[in-house]
Amino acid sequence: MFTPPSFPERFNMAHYFLDARIEEGRGDHIAVVDDNGRYTYRQVQAMANQVGNALSAMGVGVEDRVLIALFDGVEFAATFFGVLKIGAVVTMVNPELPDGDYEHYLGYTRARALVGDATLTARIVPLIESSKLLRGVISAGAGGNWSETVGRASPSLVNCDTSKDDPSAWLFTSGTSGKPKGAVHLHHDFPFNTECYAKQVLQMRPDDVTIGVPKLFFGYATGTNLMFPFAAGATTVLFRERATPEKLFDLCAREKATVLTSVPTMINKMVQAAGAPRSLAPMRACISAGEALPPELYHRWKETFGVEILDGIGSAELFHIYISNRVGEVRPGSLGRLVPGYEAKVVGADGSPVPDGEIGTLWVKGDSAAICYWQAHEKSKEVLRGDWVVSGDLFRRDADGFFYYAGRADDMLKVGGIWVSPMEVESCLLRHANVLEAAVIGYEDDDGLVKALAYVVLKDAAPSDELARAIIEHCKIELVHYKAPRRVQFVDALPRSDRGKILRRELRS
Repeated sequence: MFTPPSFPERFNMAHYFLDARIEEGRGDHIAVVDDNGRYTYRQVQAMANQVGNALSAMGVGVEDRVLIALFDGVEFAATFFGVLKIGAVVTMVNPELPDGDYEHYLGYTRARALVGDATLTARIVPLIESSKLLRGVISAGAGGNWSETVGRASPSLVNCDTSKDDPSAWLFTSGTSGKPKGAVHLHHDFPFNTECYAKQVLQMRPDDVTIGVPKLFFGYATGTNLMFPFAAGATTVLFRERATPEKLFDLCAREKATVLTSVPTMINKMVQAAGAPRSLAPMRACISAGEALPPELYHRWKETFGVEILDGIGSAELFHIYISNRVGEVRPGSLGRLVPGYEAKVVGADGSPVPDGEIGTLWVKGDSAAICYWQAHEKSKEVLRGDWVVSGDLFRRDADGFFYYAGRADDMLKVGGIWVSPMEVESCLLRHANVLEAAVIGYEDDDGLVKALAYVVLKDAAPSDELARAIIEHCKIELVHYKAPRRVQFVDALPRSDRGKILRRELRS
């Protein structure tokens, strides 16, 4: 019987994830491999201490926000833990956003310091100079001041005496409507999920080597490719550029990766890649999240590489995955069962639980839940209801406790008075020999009735009206007739966020 973890009142999560590894005697084990070298836990600790001292020298104090906009590398790891060590609060964003977005994030977080890539800090000098709250900037990479600020700081630091209930980090929502909101988390939140998901479900261990497709600024990757391996004393492999199948095949083989963090889009690309290896050994698991994994894609991956995909769901509000498949217990099409330490219920419009097999809204409870959205009081009350997080996702649960995603409430289509899940239609589309990717939304026909419209990316075939009709007929054969799309629109690519999620609102517009 699993007992949910508890943490002491005085608790700093930088000690939990980093310093404790040195105390355990793993200081000389490789913690990070990046584009420039290999770094032990002791070296990362020293660098994190230097970052903390450099920020303190700038005047950054307890609970001050620090905005991190770095590419993946040892500097990100050191900065993440260095901020926590001095009791400041981590906020993280993509270093490749448009300039105007940083004006928003600097203002919204009221960041006292920016730690960014040198290419970024050089191009937003006017924003930096006009900020009335920034007390300093640290820039990493060619032309940056990392050596002068961090490199000359002391590698010794006594961690701030924080409480387990002090704020530690903000995780930004994916921004499906309006600007992303910051979900405010405490020092014990991330360790709670680590103990429940990383150690119980993933069973992370010291000999693991992790590689990730999503980048570290995204909470999904911050967990699987930084915090989780660090908590186990394992090794994480980081690289600056965006992932490609070729890059991943090369790194997985060279570093003997055992855990790959991915998303359905990249899983599809790796399966389709020319010259893909027949084995990814010694890989023991691939993690998928961010958007639904069609069963057809799971089977293609498993047949190609022989590695199970552990599809699951998490959120910025709960930090990481709370429902997941497990090795040896995967049910393709489902998101698995509850992670130990979490509770969930599927409720109807009246707030009462619905019977197994019926679709309702997912409510989740667990001690990694955020305390609020920053500057969004009404939204906080709507989503964070006591111990429960109201997800906004539609699910059904079967009699064995496996959860099946039906879509976001605002993505569901009501066709002929009957609810249709875009996911079900998209999975059917992917089974057509010519379809590489697909996304389904609703549109109104000439009579004002809602019908399904499929946006389709083809593999190699040329777009044609004949092919569109063939794809629609394929769906009519495999699905109940009314679920099949009435129209197919061929596109070169589907619009995606910087976290890899399909931007359905752009398709609708």
